[in-house]
Amino acid sequence: DTLARLDVDDVRALASAGAQIRQWVMETPFQPPLEQAIDAAYATLEKEYGSEVTWAVRSSATAEDLPDASFAGQQETFLNVSGLANIKRQIHEVFASLFNDRAIAYRVHQGFEHSLVALSAGVQKMIRSDIGASGVMFTLDTESGFRDAVFITASYGLGEMVVQGAVNPDEFYVHKPTLEAGRPAVLRRNVGGKAIQMIYDQGGPEPVKIVDVEESARHRFSITDAEAEELARQALTIERHYQRPMDIEWARDGIDGRLYIVQARPETVQSRTGSVIERYKMQQQGTVIAQGRSIGGRIGAGTAKVIMSLNDMEHIQPGDVLVTDMTDPDWEPIMKRAAAIVTNRGGRTCHAAIIARELGVPAVVGCNDATHRIADGQAVTVSCAEGDTGFIYDGLLEFEYSTVEMSAMPEIPTKIMMNVGNPDRAFDFAAIPNAGIGLARLEFIINNMIGIHPRALLEFDRLPQDLREQITPMIAAYESPREFYIAKIAEGVSTLAAAFTPGPVIVRMSDFKSNEYANLIAGPRYEPEEENPMIGFRGASRYISEDFRACWEMECEALKRVRNEMGLTNVEIMIPFVRTLDEAAAVVDALAENGLRRGENGLRLIMMCELPSNAVLAEEFLEYFDGFSIGSNDMTQLTLGLDRDSALIAQGFDERNPAVKKMLSMAIGACKARGKYVGICGQGPSDHPDLAKWLLDQGISSVSLNPDTVIDTWLFMAGQQAD
Repeated sequence: DTLARLDVDDVRALASAGAQIRQWVMETPFQPPLEQAIDAAYATLEKEYGSEVTWAVRSSATAEDLPDASFAGQQETFLNVSGLANIKRQIHEVFASLFNDRAIAYRVHQGFEHSLVALSAGVQKMIRSDIGASGVMFTLDTESGFRDAVFITASYGLGEMVVQGAVNPDEFYVHKPTLEAGRPAVLRRNVGGKAIQMIYDQGGPEPVKIVDVEESARHRFSITDAEAEELARQALTIERHYQRPMDIEWARDGIDGRLYIVQARPETVQSRTGSVIERYKMQQQGTVIAQGRSIGGRIGAGTAKVIMSLNDMEHIQPGDVLVTDMTDPDWEPIMKRAAAIVTNRGGRTCHAAIIARELGVPAVVGCNDATHRIADGQAVTVSCAEGDTGFIYDGLLEFEYSTVEMSAMPEIPTKIMMNVGNPDRAFDFAAIPNAGIGLARLEFIINNMIGIHPRALLEFDRLPQDLREQITPMIAAYESPREFYIAKIAEGVSTLAAAFTPGPVIVRMSDFKSNEYANLIAGPRYEPEEENPMIGFRGASRYISEDFRACWEMECEALKRVRNEMGLTNVEIMIPFVRTLDEAAAVVDALAENGLRRGENGLRLIMMCELPSNAVLAEEFLEYFDGFSIGSNDMTQLTLGLDRDSALIAQGFDERNPAVKKMLSMAIGACKARGKYVGICGQGPSDHPDLAKWLLDQGISSVSLNPDTVIDTWLFMAGQQAD
């Protein structure tokens, strides 16, 4: 009767009703048969494990872990519980937690009858992860729904800190097919802050306490690659058993070193998405106030309300942006009102993240200092549509929203590939119809995942102290500065390759110009000052120079690791800015010396055809390469003698100029005559669908487009119009 009259959106009434019902449950004694069953079960456990161990008392409710609703942490869990009397007390608490405020509100919002929800309390031996590690894993990518990866979060101590979102955990992506092939399968690793951990409080007033993690340990990974892969194997076994994507909690015992699965439930958000893809895109750029891990792929805007306590939840109005230190499931009644959620703490598998996904609210978690950087009452825009990093911008900025129906695309006589350099978006973009990646720029990976000049890493011990101090925390999780550079490139490339396999992924080796390399940490120490870097020390000439060859060889090592060790042989290599036939020969030889021999293990070498000399001597260049990828930007610039960075002559820059089209026609014709690959990966086809149509008429093998133009250009080339 109390629940029937309750308005769950009245926060104060909800709190009063919940407290009353929980008190009734706690005051009701167990029925004798249940009490006897608990006594007998405890005696069995004590006989097996002894009386010195402690226990976890966990909840499992039918409304908590259904395939179409999984409100993680809705009911209570109690850790490090000693003795039968305390176990009984906590079982009682678990039963009462069926009527937590958050659980009552959730059932109403989900349409569940309160009287039809069943709950059980499970008692498990405690895993000593307080001196080990723990976390959560999903058998798909939580943001994109990509099914071929296991996403793992990990931190030191008991798992409550990860689940609650109190720490920013380490992250690992493990590729399922590579794992099942018995090869190294960790695609990516991100070091989390891991500032605190929950441990046993031996002899203290509470069973557990929260302590700081040592500074040196924060910069290291909390589990090894081998442990991440073993966890992924367990996850695959569980997923196969339940025949659906799963959300799994795990722990590593610090005494026996073994990994344990402590809970599993169905994943409920991405596994239910259909064939319609939502697209959000920022239309304006603003001042970034704060940033963290993005959740949900959406954009929200509104008035920021900085709320540090549940007692202030009534200040949140529909459409406000909730800014707080961290949330737990008690915050669900106000989270559903928010246009977006921003937290200082938490990772992508914490309660705030899971609830935000389920509610369809964009969230940025793990910002560290958002509550200090964002003012109460400030207008903000929260973008989760730009990759793994979520941004909070000052002001109400314009953004675009669209939906794409991923039905069967019409047949066209060429392949549509994509230009993708950002590994953060790889799983998301792979859902768009495509024939692979026609251009994956290493510059994006070097700039965003590394940020340090490669020579500084090779000469780390000779750097000035201030630079070493700046770089050391960035590379601390890796065995050496050189390994950091190689591993980060391998992580970025393998993520792209895994997302788009079996389609080809054409990776262009680094094509930074000297002024761009100078923008990296320690870059000014090594880079010349050039009058016109656009036609200066870049591309193939860099690779074979004495000054840069050792840096380039680290790129080779990374690509060899992805292809030969991980087995992702869909990676193809593209060489940019090859001015002469001598440079072509020298680079092909250097690749072979570094274990990347053309034709070996199916390796194709592609050349960027972007200089007039490449088109004029197309047949000769094709002696060294398996095909061309036309770079329309540089080809236009160098054919017309236009500096593409100059606003003074920008109006003359047009890839459809007859002289440019003549160059493109020569290159396409030479490739067709030799039966070799020819594609285009420049900006032109993305900006000008009529140019894409002309290229199709010329018989080009593939057109590589920016992801946001794929559907419209595809339909245009098929003679249809997008809705």
